Amino acid sequence: MRFADFVCREAVIPELQASDKEGVIQEMLQALQQCGAIKAEEMPGIFKAIMKREELGSTGLGRGVAVPHIKHPSVESLVGTVAVSHQGVDFAAMDGDPVFVFILLISPPDRSADHLRALENIIKQMRNDTFLRFLRQAKTKEDILQVLDEADAGQFAT
Repeated sequence: MRFADFVCREAVIPELQASDKEGVIQEMLQALQQCGAIKAEEMPGIFKAIMKREELGSTGLGRGVAVPHIKHPSVESLVGTVAVSHQGVDFAAMDGDPVFVFILLISPPDRSADHLRALENIIKQMRNDTFLRFLRQAKTKEDILQVLDEADAGQFAT
């Protein structure tokens, strides 16, 4: 599965304003709502579900990356966005370091295979130092989209 299959390009955030976990999630959900990927009235329920998932264990994977993800009945297909924080956010990551790159993923409960394939692609790309460096250095939405497109084209093959 490619980033193009689930990332709402209009919702990409090149400079997160939030400085804590809840704020990051809210800002990313707002971006998804503004691009039409989720409905405004569903945002509180989605936010609550993501925070409940975070209570089970942080989705801060380490290496400056977090991948908050849930299955939620309010979406009909896989949706997601990418955001970068140049100052870093304490996301209770496994390695204890700040998080700079966030990929939020929401999928319908009946599409587990798609959810897993998207997570698999994300994790594979996050292991690539060049991919991560380029994402962290991205200053504009266009920069981030270019990095994602290059990843989809296999330019960061490990």
